[in-house]
Amino acid sequence: MWRDPCGFESRPEHQHFSGKTVKKIHFIGIGGVGMAALAYLLKSEGFEVSGCDIASSARTRWLEENGIKVDTGHSAEHVCDADMVIATPAVRRDNPEYIAAGGRLRWRGEVLAEYASSRETIAVCGSHGKTTTATFIAKLLKALGEDVAWAIGGETGDFPVAGAGSGVLVVEADESDGTLALYKAKTLVVTNCEYDHADHFRTPEEYRACYEKAEAAAGEVVRGGIYTDPRDNMKTAIEVAKRRGHPIEKIMELAPEIARKLPDRRFERLADGVYTDYAHHPTEMKCAISMARKECKGVLRVLFQPHRHSRTKALLNDFPAAFEGADEVVLCPVYAAFESPVEGGDSADLYKACRERGQNVFLARSCEEAWEHARNSSSPGDLVLLLGAGTIDRCPSLPERGKRRIFIGSGSNMWKSDLKLSVEYAATEGPAGRPGASLGIPWMAGIPGTIGGWVKMNAGAFGHSISEAIERVKVDGKWIDAVDCGFSYRSSNIAGEIQDVETRPVKSEGDEAYYLSRRRRFPSGTKGSVFKNPPGDFAGRLLEAAGAKGLSVGGCRVWEEHANVIVSSVGARASDFLALARIMHNLVFHRFGVDLVPEVCGLDVS
Repeated sequence: MWRDPCGFESRPEHQHFSGKTVKKIHFIGIGGVGMAALAYLLKSEGFEVSGCDIASSARTRWLEENGIKVDTGHSAEHVCDADMVIATPAVRRDNPEYIAAGGRLRWRGEVLAEYASSRETIAVCGSHGKTTTATFIAKLLKALGEDVAWAIGGETGDFPVAGAGSGVLVVEADESDGTLALYKAKTLVVTNCEYDHADHFRTPEEYRACYEKAEAAAGEVVRGGIYTDPRDNMKTAIEVAKRRGHPIEKIMELAPEIARKLPDRRFERLADGVYTDYAHHPTEMKCAISMARKECKGVLRVLFQPHRHSRTKALLNDFPAAFEGADEVVLCPVYAAFESPVEGGDSADLYKACRERGQNVFLARSCEEAWEHARNSSSPGDLVLLLGAGTIDRCPSLPERGKRRIFIGSGSNMWKSDLKLSVEYAATEGPAGRPGASLGIPWMAGIPGTIGGWVKMNAGAFGHSISEAIERVKVDGKWIDAVDCGFSYRSSNIAGEIQDVETRPVKSEGDEAYYLSRRRRFPSGTKGSVFKNPPGDFAGRLLEAAGAKGLSVGGCRVWEEHANVIVSSVGARASDFLALARIMHNLVFHRFGVDLVPEVCGLDVS
């Protein structure tokens, strides 16, 4: 039996919440590790528990095996007969269950804190090592004969996220949403306290105050040591067991075997030469890279997926130092969780910070692309370390893609990744491979590229587009009428190789000399305009107003005479260009709400 501060009791005939009887509890997103643990505990207390998630998983199947009904998908009907609906801040506000819950909604962190505070609890908190330490404590006390209950943010082999018991409760107390301050634990274990979760805590002082409130309410506080290796957390578990009166000889006999197996995604070996770690804070990452360095006999290649834009921005200057033990780093797009983009918190901003330290870093357009590069680059003795709390660990299960062939013209308007991808760029031959200037269209004078490249991108200038001059296009041996090519501003839906075109006469306001006299001379090392003009405006004007002129990343800079042009110097990386383009895009998006679309082929700034 337990009773929370609001009068929420465990006996089914007397379960209350805010004066209302509570028998049925529904979880939105029950497959989440923290949600599943709480759902299991409440089910063990006699509540009727149900939940739903977007897809079935090993964790939802485990819940079903333990008598909890789990639906796939979200529907308002799921909460019709629920007395309480539990969610996390990650739930979308347009979720039909969230909307239908109304005043029955409670946050997971609040309910867990109330439950934990109602019984003898060892609450484990800290910026790093919570899951490992809580797991070690629960397993050690259980091995020592205690009837332990637990709720932990991770599995360890056959040790699930939660377990029922009549004795002490070991719980991982999360500070990310501030609910750590609600705990009144008998024993509070503080592994460490290092600023994080900038989405909730505006300052390091606010972050520390959350810990201080939990410490003040605790019966006793046990402090961990310096975070250097997740296995060192066993020392803290040993200290907890000693304080509970267990003989040190028996503790030390059991400790080595318990410490041998870390929780899943804690320096976990996925395959030969491939490890993953949940690390997403610089201190944790440095530790994981140090462990990988000891295992690696060749090149240590780190693939990092930053977790949340707010954290990336707040700790931007701390991340580069964490990579110092790696030979090569590939940065993936930020895993946003439930956040919206934050200016200064993009993977491109992190790439820029790393480049300024002279690090060997690359920027990927996706986790899949980063993994493809690692797979194509690895040699015997190399080690790939997948870092991040998002989806980066799923990469090794992706099927290997075959060679992709991309047809290009002169490549003047094409961005090519500097990662080792299974891509072959093939130059178009035949009539479509001739210089676009051979078409003799006055307003296109001075525009580089081939006929095929012009057509596929519907190139244009001075208010005109090449599609005005196109009668039909030959693609992979088949002629297609212009009306079926899907021409729109700087794009078409033409797939395959353009081999030839037929044109029709066009009207022009002047001859080639006239347009050449009006054209601004771009410096060498550019790919022309980076972004398309948005409806009713000019990309260059928006970029200049946002302060893009003169910005630089590595060997690329925004041209001082035109804010929609990137100039690449000798030694510039393709990743430099991609990062700078992303930063330019984000400047305009955050200043004016305009989502600029790349004109340079191959860029991805979304």
